Amino acid sequence: MDIGYYPGCSLTGTAKEYDQSIRRVFSELGINLVELDDWSCCGATSAHATNHLLSVALPARNLSLAKKQGLKEIFIPCAACYNRFVVAKYEMEKNPGLKKRVEEMIEEKADTDIGIVNMVEMFQRIDKELILAKRQKELKGFKVAAYYGCLLVRPNSITQFDDAEMPTSMEEIIKLTGAEPVDWNFKVECCGASHSITNMNVVLTLSKRIIDDAAENGAEAIIVACPMCHSNLDMRQRNISKQDSQHKNMPILYLSELIGLSLGLDKESLGLGLHFTDTEPVLSRFSTAIVAKE
Repeated sequence: MDIGYYPGCSLTGTAKEYDQSIRRVFSELGINLVELDDWSCCGATSAHATNHLLSVALPARNLSLAKKQGLKEIFIPCAACYNRFVVAKYEMEKNPGLKKRVEEMIEEKADTDIGIVNMVEMFQRIDKELILAKRQKELKGFKVAAYYGCLLVRPNSITQFDDAEMPTSMEEIIKLTGAEPVDWNFKVECCGASHSITNMNVVLTLSKRIIDDAAENGAEAIIVACPMCHSNLDMRQRNISKQDSQHKNMPILYLSELIGLSLGLDKESLGLGLHFTDTEPVLSRFSTAIVAKE
């Protein structure tokens, strides 16, 4: 199976472990990711707040590139990038005048017939029996909180792949690893997003609430599908500990890393050593959790 791949800026830098785990896991599952030639920034997270036309034109340019490359769909693993792409596509379809202005800006035809797929949708497309057949470790008893964040499922009128307030699609994928998704209250709450640079106190407050609620409901780790969410929840725990001496660190794993662990992939190939919050408690726990094959 071939599909276009748009890594976006984060996955080539601060979230390179996400890119690493994605490429390794999907290769294991027989999916060929065709990286978009000459892709450029989609404008997340600030373009839509500063220049509406630019915020649509930036994703539009990448859609045009995909069309030229003969791609019918693009897999976009970053929730922020995914959100900007689907919103831009929607706005151009609903507003021909805007589409024309965008085409003048990018000096290309703005194609809106390219499919856009996020991380959760990608795993939904894979036959669950294939994942189960490939599974080498059963993460039985591992309680995790599926964190969608505020962008992956919103706006619901545009994304339309899960409920905006009580999504469950990620939990169904998590169950394929043997892990147990917990019922908790902050799965779609904001972690502070781009305020990580401009107002860290906001990020620390929001991230602490998310981590605390996950822990209170029995989670041993939080599973994410967004590099920005991962950055805030993973990197900021050191600062949270400085403000709260009772804080207990919680590993923050990408969904692709969790799947990779169940497939028996090692720490290095999944980039698990690149996290700020130690993932060793998870790795050591399942170092010998081999699936019994019938």
